Amino acid sequence: MSTTESTSFYDNLEHMSIKDLLFNMNKEDQTVPQAVNRSLPQIEALVENIAPRMTAGGRLFYIGAGTSGRLGILDASECPPTYGVPHNLVIGIIAGGDDAIRKAVENAEDDTEQAWPDIQSFGFNANDTVIGIAASGTTPYVIGGVKRAREEGLLTGCITCNEGSPLAMAVEYPVEVVVGPEFVTGSTRMKSGTAQKLVLNMISTSLMIKLGRVKGNKMVDMQLSNRKLVNRGTKMIMEATGLDAESANYLLNKHGSVRAAVEAHQKNT
Repeated sequence: MSTTESTSFYDNLEHMSIKDLLFNMNKEDQTVPQAVNRSLPQIEALVENIAPRMTAGGRLFYIGAGTSGRLGILDASECPPTYGVPHNLVIGIIAGGDDAIRKAVENAEDDTEQAWPDIQSFGFNANDTVIGIAASGTTPYVIGGVKRAREEGLLTGCITCNEGSPLAMAVEYPVEVVVGPEFVTGSTRMKSGTAQKLVLNMISTSLMIKLGRVKGNKMVDMQLSNRKLVNRGTKMIMEATGLDAESANYLLNKHGSVRAAVEAHQKNT
């Protein structure tokens, strides 16, 4: 039996107090970063190989079903506002299409042929990378997608929570984060989902830094989509230039980004 389907270390959950439920869930959650730490060499190998391809114009696709698909979409959707990159640079695809983001689509994850057409609806780039996300490592939609992508010459990786899964065997750079049995047996939206989210954070953030989208430790290309971000950007400019708040805010509004505002100031001083 796969680790993700193994029986929980806890039983009679319905008889636990709320305090004990929360304590034991939190106890299990604390093991997740340790599992991710053990997988750092795999994550490093994957990112090291993606970075030059994206620098050369490649895109990053996440494909998954259910929770795994939703996590990929979440990570992809946060890259444009955070780093100012185009919406088609990091792309999340879920089995069953966008309707499956909110509601399960029957049998969508069992289709081994659909992932490749879903990827190809965005066009073809020989420098693209496809990362399959599946806690079990057995999802047909994901396995079919990465196999075809690899056949077409794209770089392939995966994030799974079982060792030696069919998905890991199908890609060049597997990331296997084995978190052990879930608190509720088989509920991989819990520890497995948390592990996948952590790894996705690490992959996309590392890549955005290597693509030059961070200066120092600041998101200098973030989209100024609300007052909080405008205030954050103004403070960044003040720190970088020594300007007062009014002057910094003027430059930000004039040039549209922290990077452009600071560069304009430096050019004129």
